[in-house]
Amino acid sequence: MSSTFLIGDQRFLMSDMVTVALSKGKLLDQTLVLFQKAGYLSPELSADDRKLAFEVPQSGLSFLVVRPTDVPTYVEYGAADVGVAGKDLLLEQQLDVYEPLDLRIGWCRISVAALAGLDERTRLSSKLRVATKYPNVTEWHFNRQGIPVEIIKLYGSIELAPVVGLADRIVDLVSSGETLKANNLKEMETIAESTARLIVNRASLKMKHQAITTMINRLRKSRPKTACA
Repeated sequence: MSSTFLIGDQRFLMSDMVTVALSKGKLLDQTLVLFQKAGYLSPELSADDRKLAFEVPQSGLSFLVVRPTDVPTYVEYGAADVGVAGKDLLLEQQLDVYEPLDLRIGWCRISVAALAGLDERTRLSSKLRVATKYPNVTEWHFNRQGIPVEIIKLYGSIELAPVVGLADRIVDLVSSGETLKANNLKEMETIAESTARLIVNRASLKMKHQAITTMINRLRKSRPKTACA
């Protein structure tokens, strides 16, 4: 007799176990809470757990905890059936994954910022130098406005770039805006808002359709009513 697990009043085969890629960092705790509300995790599991891979057989799930930038790749290539990733990463990477649900957690925005007091119309060079970890989003945004840019790819401390003269502008994630203020930067415009999204491998959606559809529906009912940081 095949092993099974029960979610609510639905019974699934163990072959329907779903692998979920979660993002390390501040989004992890909110994600675990959301899965707990949806009835998938035992209460003792938390973001303080140092495991990078673990199973919850009674829920029919296995979890991978990876760098946020890697979540869409794990899902696209089928190492994970589903994942939780920020919309900012999905816009930047443009990978071939299905995006069925806005989880309404981890709210922030992708914004353009510059030194406070700098005239928005000022061009400091023939090309605007923009420091960012979102080169594709940045190029798309300024090209749409007809503004030539030189993009400087950075992986951290983006706010320092205008301060030390490395760049005229930055494009980065902003939540409260306190980090910008602390570095004498002003938010000039918002490119896009971002929240965590549930993403699904296209082949997995066909092969494990019932289990994944059940997950989508349970998370939809358990997510916050409005987006929250």
